[in-house]
Amino acid sequence: MKELVFATHNKHKLQEMRQIIENLFHIISLDEIGCNEEIEETQSTIEGNALQKARYVAEKYHKNCFADDTGLEIEALNGEPGVYSARYAGEHATFDDNMNKTLANMHGMKNRNACFRTAIALILDGKEYIFEGRVDGEILTEKHGTEGFGYDPIFRPEGFAETFAEMSAETKNSISHRGRATEKLVEFLSRLEK
Repeated sequence: MKELVFATHNKHKLQEMRQIIENLFHIISLDEIGCNEEIEETQSTIEGNALQKARYVAEKYHKNCFADDTGLEIEALNGEPGVYSARYAGEHATFDDNMNKTLANMHGMKNRNACFRTAIALILDGKEYIFEGRVDGEILTEKHGTEGFGYDPIFRPEGFAETFAEMSAETKNSISHRGRATEKLVEFLSRLEK
């Protein structure tokens, strides 16, 4: 079975991807190839950041790999936090810090429209591919739910009464931005294996 490196140190993401892709490719972590450094994300788009991480692994370790990046884009904040979603309230911000800053910045705003976007960059045999997933929704005025991570307690996807943090992992993964991008990646890898 072919190997594919997932350019992440996030154990939750790694486990999720292994469950989804394991029957097509053997997914290897950065730790397993001896990559212990944090790979920089200095691009101005989520696609750019995903490609930057994938290229780093492909060039330094000569492995087929993929990387992802996700951003929350809020209409009333001109697309913020976007590529800065993970560090919106500062370099070492917690999920709560980021949500609190978002809620404070949106205080009194009527337009609550937002979307989550995930880009997955795949480098396979020297060729680059991008897969994108998106889910539209709105930012609530307060936190609801305890599941998930990141901005899940304040984001309610379109067509649902619950936030991502109130949904089961199964429901969230079936409609989420990361789920949709991963689905496209899996479809692509499945076609290659036929």
